Amino acid sequence: MNRPLNPLWRWLLFVAGWLFTAIGVVGVILPGIPGTVFLILAAWCFARSSPRFEHWLITHPRFGPPVIKWRERGAIAPRIKLVAIGSMALSWGIVWLTAPPIGIAASGLCLAASALYVGTRPNS
Repeated sequence: MNRPLNPLWRWLLFVAGWLFTAIGVVGVILPGIPGTVFLILAAWCFARSSPRFEHWLITHPRFGPPVIKWRERGAIAPRIKLVAIGSMALSWGIVWLTAPPIGIAASGLCLAASALYVGTRPNS
């Protein structure tokens, strides 16, 4: 049984959906920034706060197809996987140069687990 969301939660999810959409659009435009994950998060937020904007996002000719592939099969395009894992490796390299050993180890474990997850998703 689905209970309706509290209006405050709907509003917060709506705002988060637009924030994730903005970051996702920047990620689609700029190389090296993964945008798909933010568009997936935006669709999730809109599904719970605004069916109208969820529909807009998943039917958008540029932004919708990766979101639909994720929803249907958990699939990520190989190029997107490469960008995501490369960004994680670059991030860890920066942490390795600037953080104390515990930060290097903790971030390395989290990023390695994330990269493993992304790398094992089906190709779209």
